[in-house]
Amino acid sequence: MLYESNNTLFSTLDVLIVILPMLLGVAFMTIIERKQLAAHQRRVGPNTTGFLGLLQPFSDALKLIVKETVLPSQANKVLFVLAPVSTLVFSLLGWGIIPFGQGLALFDYSLGVFYTLALSSLGVYGVLFAGWSANSKYAFLGSLRSTAAMISYELILSSCVLIIIFLTGSFNYTKIIESQQAIWLIIPLSALFHIYFISILAETSRTPFDLQEAESELVAGFFTEHSSVPFVFFFLGEYSSIVLFSCITAIFFLGGYHLTEVLGNNTFINLQSIFLGLKTCLFCFLFVLVRATLPRLRYDQLITLCWLQLLPIVVAFILVVPTVLINPAILSLFTYII
Repeated sequence: MLYESNNTLFSTLDVLIVILPMLLGVAFMTIIERKQLAAHQRRVGPNTTGFLGLLQPFSDALKLIVKETVLPSQANKVLFVLAPVSTLVFSLLGWGIIPFGQGLALFDYSLGVFYTLALSSLGVYGVLFAGWSANSKYAFLGSLRSTAAMISYELILSSCVLIIIFLTGSFNYTKIIESQQAIWLIIPLSALFHIYFISILAETSRTPFDLQEAESELVAGFFTEHSSVPFVFFFLGEYSSIVLFSCITAIFFLGGYHLTEVLGNNTFINLQSIFLGLKTCLFCFLFVLVRATLPRLRYDQLITLCWLQLLPIVVAFILVVPTVLINPAILSLFTYII
C-alpha cells in the first residue's frame, strides 16, 4: 500500500512539473502577443502592470475570475459549463506525450502522433457544445463554422503528418526527433511545411481562419454568452493549443530537442529542453506575425483554399514521397535534373 501511494505521489508531481510551467508559459504568451502586436502597429502595448507590463496576464486573470458568471436562462446549463472545461482539458492532455529531452516525457507513447490527432479532433466538441448550449444564434453560427473548418483542415493536417510518418517510419515523437539527427525535415519538406502551418492556423482558429469567433460578424462567436471563469477556460485552451502545436511543429520539422554536436551536452543544465523551448517560441512568434499581417478570409475563401488548392497538393505529396522512398533511382533522377 505504501509503495502504491508513493507511485501516485510521484506521478502527481510529474504531472504538476509539466502542467504548471506550461500554464505559466500560456499566461506569458498572452503578454508576448500583445507586445508583438503593439510593435507591429507602432504603439506601446501593456506596460504599467509590473515591470514592463509582465504582470498584466495575472491582472487580467484576476479581473475575469472575480467577475460574475452569467448563465443564460434558456441555456443547457450542464453543457454550457462543461464546454469550456473540456476545451481546456483536451488542450492540456496533449502535453502528456511531448518529449522535453531524451527520456523526459510523462508517457513515451508509441502511437503519440495518433494520440495528438485524436485530441485535436475531440477539442472541437467543446466549441460545438458551447455554441449549441448557449441558445444564441451568434454562438450557434460560430460553432457550425468550427465544424466546417475542422472537417476541411483536419484532412490537410493529417495528410501532412502522414508524409512525415512515411519519412521517419514511426508514430513515436522521440523516434521522429532521433531520425532528424542528420537533417531537419524542414529542409527537404519546406513546401509541405507551409501547408502544414496553414492547417494548424486553421486548427487553432487563429487569424486569418478565426471565423468561429469573427468579432466583426458574430460579436465573439461560440463563446459570446460565456463570461468570467468559463471564458478564462476558453482563453487558456486556445493559447495552450497554440503553444502545443508550436512545440509539435518544432518536433516535426526542426528536430525537437535535438542538439547539434557543437553545443554538446551539459550535466547541470538541460540544454535539450531549452533548445526545444527556443524552437517553440519561434513558431509562437510566427502565429502572432500572421495575425498582425493578414486579414480574415471570407467563409467561402476558407473552404476554397482547402478543397481546391491545398488538398490536391497534399495528395500529390502523398503519392510522390512514398514513390521516391521505394525507388531511390527516382530520387537520383530528380537530383540529376536539378
